[in-house]
Amino acid sequence: MTGHYDDSGFVPLNIAVLTVSDTRTAETDKSGGVLQQGVVEAGHRLMEKVIVKDDVYQMRAVFSRWIADPEVHVIISTGGTGIAGRDSTPEAVMPLLDKPIEGFGELFRAISMEEIGASAIQSRAIAGLTNQTLIFCLPGSTGACRTGWSKILQPQLDHRTRPCNFAQMFRA
Repeated sequence: MTGHYDDSGFVPLNIAVLTVSDTRTAETDKSGGVLQQGVVEAGHRLMEKVIVKDDVYQMRAVFSRWIADPEVHVIISTGGTGIAGRDSTPEAVMPLLDKPIEGFGELFRAISMEEIGASAIQSRAIAGLTNQTLIFCLPGSTGACRTGWSKILQPQLDHRTRPCNFAQMFRA
């Protein structure tokens, strides 16, 4: 596809990070810190980082605010994707999505299988597109955030990744 890609260099995206936890604070939020560090080190703009309780309605309020903000291109959340008691991130996010990206969860679990074995089956990592905002929901462990960021999100949020990437939709 001649002319399909622009190799003018890296193009930063505006990314918001949400930690879903009933116990973490700004001081103890290592998973959110991994994502924040990855976003900044990759050259993207961190729009905001928030910690919210594992409550469907509190999560939806934050997600909805960012989805409605035309300046936010990408939302990455960590936590609440398991199967334990209050884990409810997928339930909070799925109704907000216009287009689910099933391949994200599938790829995340496949990569995780190599790292943590059959325990990967317990991940309910999801992603989708809504109001031209990409949403990626990762598990709450720092290892899962490192894996999701380095092996999927970082390359897919760089318009130079071939043959295609998510960042292309934000190119002028």
